[in-house]
Amino acid sequence: MTLPQPRESIVRVDSPTEQRNPRTEGIDRLPTVDVLRMINNEDRLVPAAVGTVLPEVARAVDLAVATLRAGGRIHYAGAGTSGRLATLDAAELVPTFNTPPDWFVTHHAGGATALRKAVENAEDDSEAGAAEIRATVQPGDVVFGLTASGRTPYVMGALAAGNEIGARTVLLSANPAAAPSVPVDVLIAVNTGPEVIAGSTRMKAGTAQKLVLNAFSTAVMIKLGRTYSNLMVSMRATNAKLRGRTLRILREATGLDEAECTAALLEADGDLKVALVRLLAGIDSRQAAEALTATGGHVRNALAALGATAS
Repeated sequence: MTLPQPRESIVRVDSPTEQRNPRTEGIDRLPTVDVLRMINNEDRLVPAAVGTVLPEVARAVDLAVATLRAGGRIHYAGAGTSGRLATLDAAELVPTFNTPPDWFVTHHAGGATALRKAVENAEDDSEAGAAEIRATVQPGDVVFGLTASGRTPYVMGALAAGNEIGARTVLLSANPAAAPSVPVDVLIAVNTGPEVIAGSTRMKAGTAQKLVLNAFSTAVMIKLGRTYSNLMVSMRATNAKLRGRTLRILREATGLDEAECTAALLEADGDLKVALVRLLAGIDSRQAAEALTATGGHVRNALAALGATAS
């Protein structure tokens, strides 16, 4: 019997995540708690690996900040775990930082269906990735591709199309040894090594992607003034829990009592930033709103323009 020849794979054997991990070869013979300890020991390696690529992440942050300030958008492109993590990151930015819903756009191989279950061969379709980017990306946008192997055709197609359009391009992978087949402006290659279970990139590689995405998008929000100190002053208070959090944040930021902060929020029609600038600068809500508009919604810049001292 002749076995079929393997097709050209998107993940070659030299990808670190495909290699067998010598530290976990006996994992299937261990008591449950020791299985978990072994997984946990491997997971502990991920933050340090992410730490080595922070200069590259910083470059991606600066690209994204410049793009958003210029009216552009950030486009995540991924497949499987990578695409799902990117979709989650983009979805959480709107309620957390009250971002416009079109600032971060996600493109997932196989579409919405693939977020819930695998769509076979979708990640192998480079033209599908390119077509999505051509249909939505403008020159000056950022196309941010995510693939553990560094080679997924759907993602490579998206990045290639981004280059053709004149977008800036970023690639996040877990394969430092592989030069991307498509030129990119920023390459973030996290060396997470072999997985606990060979090839299961939902584990360490996925954890690294989640950490990088968290850091990337949060840093972008900080640089754009969507926070004040380490407080979420741009959050959207859409339920009772978040309205309570808004009041707590205002009290933390100003040191004032509940009655004063409640009154300021009511006067500001629930806008936490306006209430914050109003209280810190000692002005009315209209002046606070105007100062924020003039400084791009950045609380510290608004206070500086007003000659007020931040707490």
